[in-house]
Amino acid sequence: MPKMTPHPANPDLPPLNLLSVVLPARDESGCIEATLRHLHLDLSLQKIPHEIIPVDDGSTDTTWEILQGLSNEIPEIKPVQNKGDNGFGRAIRLGLERMAGDAAVIMMADESDDVRDVAIYWNKLNEGYDCVFGSRFIKGGGTIDYPMVKYFFNRLANFFIRHLFHIRLNDTTNAFKAYRRKVIEGIQPLISPHFNLTVEIPLKAIVRGYTWTVIPITWRNRRTGVAKLKIKEMGSRYFFIIMYVWLEKYFSRGDYLKKGN
Repeated sequence: MPKMTPHPANPDLPPLNLLSVVLPARDESGCIEATLRHLHLDLSLQKIPHEIIPVDDGSTDTTWEILQGLSNEIPEIKPVQNKGDNGFGRAIRLGLERMAGDAAVIMMADESDDVRDVAIYWNKLNEGYDCVFGSRFIKGGGTIDYPMVKYFFNRLANFFIRHLFHIRLNDTTNAFKAYRRKVIEGIQPLISPHFNLTVEIPLKAIVRGYTWTVIPITWRNRRTGVAKLKIKEMGSRYFFIIMYVWLEKYFSRGDYLKKGN
């Protein structure tokens, strides 16, 4: 079976006007302010019109208060509080529902993702791609202080996904990715409530025929707070959503493929 490879860019796509950056945050008082200030500064220096949507996902520390203070100082920061059921995926979905931009970048709030990569995503989308995926495991990418157990399960999961879907993307599970609004609208409904949303979004975009490319990104292990991903809890949830999209790919008879540009 042929591999699903990145599609060429479509230069006829309209230029983008506003970037929405969505960051789920739960108990990130030790780093959220630095993350958002650095992100806003870099996007401003790059002259990228933007809004930043941090989604407080049931924090028990002062994360929400910090976000409110920052929004009073920086109008581009537009915090949202998830008052319903909590979950990483639910927080991202809420942020995507609130976005005003015609493109979105999803990234972590814990300073693990390099804010300088966001501008690269924006520029790549403007070359005519529907999606831009980051990989830490291609030439030019890298990780700093990656926990060995997490690395092992990451590589195993991505190997499984690559061969099941016949794609060359080797970092599907990474959340840090960029999408045009039409992709977000075209892959609905999103159903993952937890970290499995990180694979649901890109796999649905690929299966439904949106154009994509891959760029190298860097990742640094968090320096404050506690990691929220629990591998033991997430294994079955990842497997469920992977098979859910796989069934769509091979049995939906093209019912969900994108239409036109």
